[in-house]
Amino acid sequence: MNISLDLLKKLRQDSSAGVADCRQALEDVNGDYAKAKKLLIERGMEKAAKKEGKETSQGVVESYVHSGKIGVLVEVRCETDFVARTDEFKNLAHEIALQVASMNPKSVEELLKTDYIRDTSVTIAQLVKQTVAKVGENITIAQFTRMILGDTIISE
Repeated sequence: MNISLDLLKKLRQDSSAGVADCRQALEDVNGDYAKAKKLLIERGMEKAAKKEGKETSQGVVESYVHSGKIGVLVEVRCETDFVARTDEFKNLAHEIALQVASMNPKSVEELLKTDYIRDTSVTIAQLVKQTVAKVGENITIAQFTRMILGDTIISE
């Protein structure tokens, strides 16, 4: 099947998947963009499931302060320093810090179950798995601390 370059570019940009993966997904669904995007997500989740359990000893500590009143530190881990320096990983850590500031979860387990503030059709656990599929490494949220001016510290 002949896949248009524009469609391939659009799918790659929207999914961050590799060119070969995008082409294969479009070919598998006869050029249907929506089905190809869904297929890439499913395949990414399968890849992410295979990564679970791998040791995560690298990562970042991300900080976020909202209006000088709420502060968050979150430790997000991955397998290698190389992935820890990628924009995808750094963006995930920042989004998790925003989530903690916004939703005030009491534990990592609770955080993973909450709906993502930017897209309520996705949980934080699913957001992490989507990033695992993009970067190809296991990612875990190790711990976080949330502070409110004049309040006691709640941390996990």
